[in-house]
Amino acid sequence: MMVINNVIQKYFQKTTSVAPLAVFRICFGLLMLASIVRFWSKGWIEQLYIKPLYFFPFYGFEFIKPLGEYTYLLFIICGTSALLVAFGWFYRIAIVSLFLSFTYIELLDKSTYLNHYYFVSLVCFLLIFLPAHVYFSVDAYKNRKILAQHIPQWNIDALKLMLGILYFYAGLAKINSDWLVHALPLKIWLPARNDIPIIGFLFNLSWIPFVFSWFGCLYDLCIPFLLSYSRTRLFAYFAVVVFHVLTALLFPIGVFPHVMIVVALIFFSSDFHQKIIDKVSTWVKFPLEFIRPSAFKTYFPSSYVKGVFAVFFMIQLLFPFRYLLYSDELFWTEEGYRFSWRVMLLEKAGYVQFTVKDKDGKQMIINNNAFLTTLQEKMMSTQPDMILQYAHILRDYYAKNGFDSPEIYVDSYVALNGRMGKPLISPTTNLAKETESFYHKSWILPLNENIKGF
Repeated sequence: MMVINNVIQKYFQKTTSVAPLAVFRICFGLLMLASIVRFWSKGWIEQLYIKPLYFFPFYGFEFIKPLGEYTYLLFIICGTSALLVAFGWFYRIAIVSLFLSFTYIELLDKSTYLNHYYFVSLVCFLLIFLPAHVYFSVDAYKNRKILAQHIPQWNIDALKLMLGILYFYAGLAKINSDWLVHALPLKIWLPARNDIPIIGFLFNLSWIPFVFSWFGCLYDLCIPFLLSYSRTRLFAYFAVVVFHVLTALLFPIGVFPHVMIVVALIFFSSDFHQKIIDKVSTWVKFPLEFIRPSAFKTYFPSSYVKGVFAVFFMIQLLFPFRYLLYSDELFWTEEGYRFSWRVMLLEKAGYVQFTVKDKDGKQMIINNNAFLTTLQEKMMSTQPDMILQYAHILRDYYAKNGFDSPEIYVDSYVALNGRMGKPLISPTTNLAKETESFYHKSWILPLNENIKGF
């Protein structure tokens, strides 16, 4: 035990150049700004956050409310914060603002949930506590007292660990019979992209989805370790670039591939990042004393930060396994599916028809288009918790429009990864009386098929 304590103590005493953290801050901030600008330019703010009549908040975050036209202001705050983070100007305020504004946007509607939004929020949270502004920043330029060349090694390793968890857990999730044995859902997706120039014809070959499935699994499992080892780092980073460029071409997953390509640079040596800073400094003509200060100084974060990070990473290591608390098939019920780094494992198509009744004999079939956008209806139709939320929306609406204690029933059919469609929700259950919780939803009908794996 004493030996272990000594090893841990020595590790936390190790210091390293702050240059990788400074480069990470700049790249991350600029990438976030570009993402906000792209989102705005494509009209997605209005389409996703202003136009919908109803929203699907996450359980426990129902206090997150849509802001209407003020959503544009929220995006302005988010984009401005990202730019200030990149510059390292009013850094502490800016990174807290970026974390809060981006996470608020992310939590507005389950319909828009993506793993990389979650990843961005987690990175923003870590950066709140990391001294990313003590070097090559406006803050350090204006206040030389905080200027430092070195920080504790674990400050850099925390970001590496977060990236490693994402990749490794995504790889574990791919160790399942649908992905490895049946090459699903890639067997469905890839042939649909056979019109891509040069390589498109490959996607018509029956064995290509299996190659992509197995490579994707091995890539996710191995890439954090290959990036960590200096002899394999260049090869690993080349694989990162190829893998994410290919996924960007094949699948509509936004800026996620670009995010992963940029943040993976954190694994490179301090000398590599210092060369980047030296090159940039010649363009902006920063004084040499600011880039290479003569006084050797190390910045140590407050002691409580270690405790915060210990709790944070314990949650990150355990939270993805919460699906084990549920007995039914995860891919079918999706109980414990979100926030667990299960990336692109499902192809679900659903059909749902809701009926509202009351004790006076009134009955009506619901036109979902009158309540939901196309995206919302698509996402809702295959996810039980969203079906329940929508049932409550209908209950409250019709309670105000002539129905006495309305009851809500649904006929639902869902096809999972190319299987024949099956009923998802018990058609005899009055969803108006069901409540959301972390308990298993007994009104979800079983898949009666076991997808083996993690």
